[in-house]
Amino acid sequence: MGSGTVAKDRNLLQSLVAGTCSDPFAILGRHRVTTAGRPAVRIRTLQPHATGVDLVVDGVVTPMTRRVNDLFEAVLPWTAEPETLAYRLRVHGAHGSRDIVDPYQFGPVLGDFDLHLFAEGTHERAWEMLGARRRTIGDITGVHFAVWAPNAQRVSVVADFNGWDGRTHVMRRLVPSGIWELFVPGIEDGERYKFEVRTAAGHLLTKADPFARAAETPPLTASIVSTTEEQYRWDDAEWMAGRAASGGWLDRPMSIYELHLGSWRRHPDGTPLSYRELADAVPAYVAEMGYTHVELLPVMEHPFAGSWGYQVVGFFAPTGRFGSPDDFRYFVSRCHQHGIGVILDWVPGHFPKDAHGLAQFDGTALYEHIDPRRGEHREWGTLVFNYGRSEVRTFLLSNALYWLEMFHVDGLRVDAVASMLYLDYSRPAGEWIPNQQGGRENVEAVAFLRQLNAATHAHAPGTVTLAEESTSWPGVSRPTFTGGLGFTYKWNMGWMHDMLAYVRQDPVHRQWHHDQITFSMLYAFSENFVLPFSHDEVVYGKRSMLDKMPGDIWQKHATLRGLYGYLFGHPGKKLMFMGCEFGQWHEWNHDGSLDWPLLDDVLHKGMQGWVRDLNRLYRQEPSLYQVDFDQAGFDWIDCHDRENSIVSFVRRARDGNDFTVIVVNFTPVPRPQYRVGVPESGWYRELLNSDAGIYGGSNLGNDGGRMADAVPADGREYSLELSVPPLGCLFLKK
Repeated sequence: MGSGTVAKDRNLLQSLVAGTCSDPFAILGRHRVTTAGRPAVRIRTLQPHATGVDLVVDGVVTPMTRRVNDLFEAVLPWTAEPETLAYRLRVHGAHGSRDIVDPYQFGPVLGDFDLHLFAEGTHERAWEMLGARRRTIGDITGVHFAVWAPNAQRVSVVADFNGWDGRTHVMRRLVPSGIWELFVPGIEDGERYKFEVRTAAGHLLTKADPFARAAETPPLTASIVSTTEEQYRWDDAEWMAGRAASGGWLDRPMSIYELHLGSWRRHPDGTPLSYRELADAVPAYVAEMGYTHVELLPVMEHPFAGSWGYQVVGFFAPTGRFGSPDDFRYFVSRCHQHGIGVILDWVPGHFPKDAHGLAQFDGTALYEHIDPRRGEHREWGTLVFNYGRSEVRTFLLSNALYWLEMFHVDGLRVDAVASMLYLDYSRPAGEWIPNQQGGRENVEAVAFLRQLNAATHAHAPGTVTLAEESTSWPGVSRPTFTGGLGFTYKWNMGWMHDMLAYVRQDPVHRQWHHDQITFSMLYAFSENFVLPFSHDEVVYGKRSMLDKMPGDIWQKHATLRGLYGYLFGHPGKKLMFMGCEFGQWHEWNHDGSLDWPLLDDVLHKGMQGWVRDLNRLYRQEPSLYQVDFDQAGFDWIDCHDRENSIVSFVRRARDGNDFTVIVVNFTPVPRPQYRVGVPESGWYRELLNSDAGIYGGSNLGNDGGRMADAVPADGREYSLELSVPPLGCLFLKK
């Protein structure tokens, strides 16, 4: 060995012991050497705190020599293929001896094709290459760790199994991908770990795994090895087969129950239910109430409970607050067995600055933009993903498909889409950077959203994506090939805000705000809309849905029942936040339970029954759901009766002959002998009346129905003379 080689070897040894070595495979493991002029194999290992190390080859034990501090080595006679020499290390310490398989005897694991797709931004299953994955190499089983950190000087796996010492499991850098990897034999599920990142400036960062499948319960922050996803025994084969063959939900009933797992219901001592306890309670309740889907506020791991899950750190890990990833799979499977689809809130718009998370992951702005005018949401105190970086697109795209495929989730509601689309979102002049054409549109985010929707619809047929988008951006729910963003649905935030503003008015003043009821029909078919009464409307001083309503307690309940009737009659899919279905009095508190004891009160029990019956009627009448997104499914009967604050309209099924008449009175004045034009002669049965006594109403109705008279009204040859109840909603069918 020449003097230059000796000096290089000495420098490598020193850097390894000092924890600055970026190429551990150049010195650890087995290597060809020449000793006394003869070829040999040298094996080196770094074992801090070991009192001694033996090399075991084919049962032959050779004591290893301590070289520098904790570095041990042994030299064996030359073998024709030293790269295939299998050996074990017997490590002796204060607590006894243990045999291990040396991670540094294994070659690279990741292939060029995976690395190429990852770097290109088109790898749709990156969870199969990054994170902590169980693998078997030869006859050795262990965990393959891989992480993207292109600007790091060194990356190590630190964990319980190595005493959190960043010198012992330094990873291999795969050039030019910027990915670091290491196969560690013998690791079992449940091991806590992180990545220790030495930045180019020499600073040490300890980061949770961006692709971790499980994590410690906050405030603890370690990732947890979890490799059971492909072995889980699902019990929802019938649902999944139907989902793939369904053709989607556009012409099917969709009534969504929005739910926060930690505060739906709690134990008497205030502790939250587990995933498995929720699985025994939620699907049964949601099915009994007639909903078709449950939408969960983000279940991905998040350090701050007060963010409700919207500040995600563990994008691939269900929060450990309620159990394991398999426990959450059990919850999804139980929902499917009850005929309930599962939608998850998903947050690709921003992420928090927590030190163990994605922020400055390798000491540089890796997942985020370096310029805060592009990379920071100051209003939320979070960072913005760099959608123009291909590896970031791979991360987000794979994450979306991971939940749809590996957790059988049926849809993703994408949060804060407007913040992604506009470069000046919530930014004053001078604090944002225009795009290359000088505009305010985030061209890179638009491209990503189109890629996302194309991929989810192609690879998870029957699933849906919903955009929480609050502006007039065109074509949000139109196909990508027509220039749209490709979402299945868009939340109709305008309808929600208009209706809530309208019903807040004292009834005597509503006639002056009548256009807030009718305005939505000017744009109702421009998108595939979901009509939401969401969690955002019952927090931060906005008051609960029931408490928004004016008047005395009876009027509050009656108004809310009428509003819900209008929701179910209006074109568009439906969404209601938990607690709203029985008239929760207080604003939602994420640290407590819903006020279930309210159901002992007849008015609240009646509200719950009204919503249950609305869902039942909605699901059984095709006219209320088949043609939600085309003018052919809707006709105004009378939208101009502002003096009485009454609207009446017709909903039609696909064939046009099956129709339902809806009448809503937004004043507390009963309207006997109120004439409503109808499409045809015949007997019209009163399907539902929100003023029925069983719902807490005054029992003003139409004796089960009315015969249409040959009396022209509202531009139609036939009409009904109805008793329209105060603050009431009627559904009638010929």
